[in-house]
Amino acid sequence: MTNNLKTSITNAWDAAWNKGDVTVFDQLTAQNYQRRSTRSTTTTGLDAIKRDILAIRDAFPDLTTTVDHIVIDGDERDCKAAVYWHSTGTFTEPFGDVPPTGTKVVTHGSNLLTFDAGRIALEEATWDTSALLADLGLKSLSSAFDQDTEAVWDNLDGAPTKEALKAFNRQFITGVTVVTTMDDEGKPRGLAVNSYNSVSLEPPLVMVCVQKTSSTYASLFGASHMGINILGCNQRDTLRTFASKGADKFADLEWHQGPNGSPLLDGSSASVEVEIKERFQALTHTIFVGRVRASESTDNDPIIYKAGQFFESHELTPLD
Repeated sequence: MTNNLKTSITNAWDAAWNKGDVTVFDQLTAQNYQRRSTRSTTTTGLDAIKRDILAIRDAFPDLTTTVDHIVIDGDERDCKAAVYWHSTGTFTEPFGDVPPTGTKVVTHGSNLLTFDAGRIALEEATWDTSALLADLGLKSLSSAFDQDTEAVWDNLDGAPTKEALKAFNRQFITGVTVVTTMDDEGKPRGLAVNSYNSVSLEPPLVMVCVQKTSSTYASLFGASHMGINILGCNQRDTLRTFASKGADKFADLEWHQGPNGSPLLDGSSASVEVEIKERFQALTHTIFVGRVRASESTDNDPIIYKAGQFFESHELTPLD
């Protein structure tokens, strides 16, 4: 009898994960079925599991899942079954708001199934979507799948008004950078960013914050390196170019590649090439943290940005 149960579980795993037939679980699960993730400690129902499977299959069209071993303890109708499995696939389509990276992944997991009257009442899983992202090397993103991010980020209790926050931001002076990378077709891509910061000198870490709706976002997310160019006062045309929605913003620009291929803009006040190390989710934006691998600087004075306007910096008066 245990062989029959093993066959049923294996066939269900194959139908759902390899063929996308998630309705097969309807015949295998109890009405009060729950799935608990031992990784995130969250509990979900059958509909959520079906959505997760279909979303993962969409993101990994070549996904193949294999049941390696099943151990059954107890009577077939009232027993526990441990299912050990592994999956392989290539991340070629978006996964939620995470752009594809083209990375091939092999991920492993185990599920402890508790049967009640011949149907699965409880499934305890060591693996969930956050584990998949961690296996892809996107560990900083995986925490976003461990909790209700909307509840975390959308709690606006005590928040200032939008106008008050704008008034605060207008008083902060920044430079202007153009963040650049190469897309998967070998074409340069870039966008203007003023949310740049140095994180530390030892190790040499920097960060930029990029909106997910940017046309450059997917290329930047999938890249291993990026360029950060501090625009100089001599680059007003370059600033206008990257503030526009032109199809090829590099067509009339002079630029060269850094040691790892990132586009660096000629004439910039300074440029660095950065190896991307972390990608932190901040709801509508992603914070990219990277280690500086190459640096260039010139005597060109940088453009200054304040309160929605741009200023030259060469006539700044030093404080006593």
